[in-house]
Formats: sequence, C-alpha cells, structure tokens
Amino acid sequence: MTHSNLLVEDIKMALETIRTHKVRSFLTVLGVVIGTMVAILVASILLGVEKNVQDSLNEFGVDNLFILKFDPGIRFGRLSPEERTRKPLTYEDGVAIKEDAPAVKDVVIEALPHIGDTPQPIRTARNKNHELTNIQFRGVTSSYAEVVNGKMKEGRFYTEQEDLHRADVVVIGYDAEKSLFPDETAEGKQLLVDGNMYTVIGVFDKKKSTLNQAGDVEVFIPFRTYKKHYPQDDEIVLIAGAQPGMKAIAEDQIRGLLRTRRRVPLNKPDTFGISSAEQLGVQFRDIMAGIFQLVICVVSVGLLVGGVGVMNIMLMSVTERTREIGVRKAIGARKRDISFQFITEAMTLTGIGGILGVVLSLILSFLMQLAHVPSSVPFWAILVALSVACSVGLFFGIYPAVKAARLDPVIALRYE
Repeated sequence: MTHSNLLVEDIKMALETIRTHKVRSFLTVLGVVIGTMVAILVASILLGVEKNVQDSLNEFGVDNLFILKFDPGIRFGRLSPEERTRKPLTYEDGVAIKEDAPAVKDVVIEALPHIGDTPQPIRTARNKNHELTNIQFRGVTSSYAEVVNGKMKEGRFYTEQEDLHRADVVVIGYDAEKSLFPDETAEGKQLLVDGNMYTVIGVFDKKKSTLNQAGDVEVFIPFRTYKKHYPQDDEIVLIAGAQPGMKAIAEDQIRGLLRTRRRVPLNKPDTFGISSAEQLGVQFRDIMAGIFQLVICVVSVGLLVGGVGVMNIMLMSVTERTREIGVRKAIGARKRDISFQFITEAMTLTGIGGILGVVLSLILSFLMQLAHVPSSVPFWAILVALSVACSVGLFFGIYPAVKAARLDPVIALRYE
C-alpha cells in the first residue's frame, strides 16, 4: 500500500472514530475551536480598525502636517504639567508658516476651546425639535475644505471674505444634516448652535471611513466668527498642507520657524508637536501589534488546554484499542504505521476543530460588518489558524502514538 493510500485510510479511520464518539471529540477540541475563532476574530477586528483609522487619517491629506502645542500623536493619560502650562499657538504662527515656509502650500488655522485636563465643553446644535449634542464645533479658516480634501455634498464652504466679515454662516457634516434636518435639505436653513443662530451654506459629503463617525457630526464656522462669539477660547491648531513630495522638508521648515517664534533655546526640546497621517498610522499599528501579541498569549493558553485534552483522549483511545493494535501488529503492521495512525487521528481531530473555529469566525465577522463594526478576515489568518490547529494535534499526539507503537503485540492480543 502506498503512503498516500495509507494516509487516506488513516484519515478514514480517524473520521470514523470521531463519528463514533461525537460528543467526546467535540468537547476535546473545544479549546482548539475557541482559540482558533478568537485569534482570527481579533486579527480581523484589529486589521479592520487599523484600515479604517488609516483611511480616516488619509482623508485629511497624506501631505498634511498637524501642529499643536503638545505632541499630537496617539497618547494615553493626561498632559504633563509642562505641557499644560505651554502658551498656545497663535494665528500669527499660522500666517508666518504660510508666508515663510516655501515647502508649505497652505495653512488652516483652527480655533477651539483650551486643551488641558478639563473636559472640552459640550456644544449643542438645534433645528426646531431636532437636537444634536457633543458636536465637533470649531472655527476654521476658509482654506479648510481644500487642504483636508473635504468634498461637499451640497452647497459650498465659506469664503475668506465671509471670514473677514465674521459672517454667521456654518458648514456641517453629513451625519449632522441627517440628525438635524432629517426631512429637508440643510442648505439655506437656520441652525442654532450654543445659543447663536447661523445660516447653513454647505454640507460635507459622507466620509469613506466607517470608524470616524464623529467626524461626520462636525459643525464649522469661520475662524473670526468663532473668535467673535468665543473670545476666551485661546487654543489654536494648525494644519499645514505641504507641497507634493516635500512633507519632510516642510516639517523641518515649520519646526525651525516655530522654535524661533516661541524662543526655544538650542539645547531645549520643542514646545510644540508636529505629526502627520503617516506617523499617526505607524503609532496606531504599533499599538495594535501590542494588543495582538497579548491576545495571542491568551489564545495560546486555550490551545494548550485543548492540546492537553487531545493528548488525554488519545491516551484513552490507545487503552480502548489495545487489542486492535495487537491484531494490526500480528498481521504485519510496523511501529511507524501504528504511530502514524494515531498522529493522523490527533491531527484530524484538531484540524476539524480549526475548521469549526474558522467557520465561526467568518460568521461572526460577517455579523459584525452588518453592525458596522470594522472587521476584515485575511486569508493568511485562516491558513495560519488551520496550520496551528493541526500542529497542536501533531505535538500532543506524539506521546500517545509512541505509546501505542511500543505495545507488545502478545500482551496487546491478550488485553480484554
């Protein structure tokens, strides 16, 4: 009998054993099923979230630089005492960057409440009996839509003249319109924001990213209009759009300008932070990689438990089939034939567990997508999961297989 035929026969015998002991086999590989399912599901969620975060960042422009008084990167915890006491950036800083940094094409200047350890004030927008709380409300200069690639669903963005004349006009996000104007078009209508009345002149198109839903409830008014209504809000955020292919040069020019304007000594670190979509994406990937490693450690425990269960059930199988092993040896089966049979059975058992885990993870991933949770199951994750599941069977099936192969055929035939 050829090796391929022998393998097919061993797999058939393994499947017959599993069919005979369905419940016992299922409980044995339950750890493998859960471990495989969790690993694939977590990988799919993390990859989906990462893709959505990167898409969301890229929507603000791959050549854009974000400048704040502290590091705008992904961070946890509060600002340091030194960061809290830093003086904010200024409107003049933005103008200086636009005029004196040749690698910078344009600069957006944003006004918003002071950023510190206290929560940001909650702004509310109202239209008749429709209300939307915790909107993204800020004042931005007229080049915002162009710099961040903001596409308009209807209407237009406000002009520099409307900003200079402090016009009470507003541009809102796609979801903000759906919530505040569910049965009508927002353009040309009045909108009450935090007690002040504005005229809606434009609505942003829906963003591609499904993660940054908060970005679709944005409410923007002209920079000087914002300062007219909120003179106490002193926080300034700058978005510098670099010339194509000159982002690194633009960053160096901006850093040099701001260090000079903020009188930072040569031996002292920056008193501001500069980042980009690419840098934020790298930081986020590093965080996701750390989370994935932690999850893999937890999943490994489940696979270890499942593997011990497989070894235990295979040892029981060796005991139950001692006479069968004796018969096979008596008619010429070699030690390696016996060990190969039990290893194949163990790998078939965990392989089926891996397949069940893959199927369950695909179903759950599909359900999450229906619920708008970012999830994308990569093909490599399925292959790795199945390989690991079979490897668990191989590793934990070796000892029972060796024990079966070493049985004395005479003693095995006498076994009752």
